[in-house]
Amino acid sequence: MRNQTVIVKFILLGFRDLPDLQSFLFLMFLVIYIATLAGNTLIVMLVVTDRNLHTPMYFFLGNLSCLETCYTSTIMPRMLVNLLTRDRTISFSGCFTQLYFFGFLAATECYLLAVMSYDRYLAICKPLNYSVLMNSRFCLHLAAGSWLNGCLATAIFDLFLSQLLFCGPNEIDHFYCESISLIELSCSDTHLIILLDFILACVFTLPPFLLTLTSYVCIITTILRIPSTTGRQKAFSTCSSHLIVMTVFYGTIMIVYMLPKHDTHHLNKMFSICYTILTPMANPFIYSLRNKEVRELIYHVMLRCHVTFISC
Repeated sequence: MRNQTVIVKFILLGFRDLPDLQSFLFLMFLVIYIATLAGNTLIVMLVVTDRNLHTPMYFFLGNLSCLETCYTSTIMPRMLVNLLTRDRTISFSGCFTQLYFFGFLAATECYLLAVMSYDRYLAICKPLNYSVLMNSRFCLHLAAGSWLNGCLATAIFDLFLSQLLFCGPNEIDHFYCESISLIELSCSDTHLIILLDFILACVFTLPPFLLTLTSYVCIITTILRIPSTTGRQKAFSTCSSHLIVMTVFYGTIMIVYMLPKHDTHHLNKMFSICYTILTPMANPFIYSLRNKEVRELIYHVMLRCHVTFISC
């Protein structure tokens, strides 16, 4: 029987079952968080300040880096506090605020990955018409549409989820306020919210996933038709990093939400770490910092900073 007292806060269990590793986990996640902020902030600054990077591909990369900075900041600070202070409580409003921004940014990332795959499709499969099709106005519309669709999808779901009654227990077996874990804690009838979650997932996340998948099928098909080996390698190198990120992001999310829910909480946490913590850290290195053009730009910026420092 559940306690009928309406709860006002939740307890994020996180990694409480690893008491001897709390300090190690705190230091590891702190380093990851700092690296994520530094890498993504650097990409945003370079894209904004350097005219050579004012291209559709880097415009979308700048959007992705900005998103990843906000995305990881919705989870990491709270998790670091939990590991450091052992205070795992989070208020009702704080939990739903975290859930909203996490869902909003995750949904937006689905659309941005789809937009970036479409950009690579036009660049590789329609190179002669690329500059005409992917003009600055169209790029702006694609980016704005990605952010607005992510916001709309999450707002609808959170509005209905917040109407549920939570009367105990209040322990969330996760390191952030995750939607399925919250639904499981509700003492209201959850059939409609589960159906709504399924419908919204189909309407707002299935189309960008299918667009991404279709784009890369067309890209790979086009690359295989290139006669020269050098040409195939060059074309594939421009989209291989995008394909890696897409596979990790979508793959881990599907595993988490398609696995049976019984006795898989620890496995779900491990896969959740991939798409909530590790992917935002790796994206700057996979997408941008491995590019020769970006590395040379960073080198020149550091050289100018060094010269300025010496002159001062």
